[in-house]
Amino acid sequence: MLRLNHKNLDVWQIAVKFVSLIYQITSKYPKDELFGLTNQTRRASVSISANIAEGSSRKSLVERKRFHEISRSSLVEVDNHLEIAITLNYLDDKTVKIIDKKLNELFARLSKFIERAG
Repeated sequence: MLRLNHKNLDVWQIAVKFVSLIYQITSKYPKDELFGLTNQTRRASVSISANIAEGSSRKSLVERKRFHEISRSSLVEVDNHLEIAITLNYLDDKTVKIIDKKLNELFARLSKFIERAG
């Protein structure tokens, strides 16, 4: 594995742990969602940490910020998919409380990270 600076960032580490949580949650979705909501939610969650990593490797501030904003947008996409899952009754109240806390924490961290970059 490469020893790159983004791996030392708290926000990247939290985003990677968030992927694990999303995989756990979506593993309980109906099997007919595997190529639909499950796949889309997982891909969007992976995109969060991937864009933090890619942005951190960019030389210009404008590019770094753009990738980090894409990362935050991917988090918003995950939130959208989870709202749909709630509407479809795929998530119980306990799971919703857990994921709500993690979503808000990661959104705040990403926002602060982007703000400090500029």
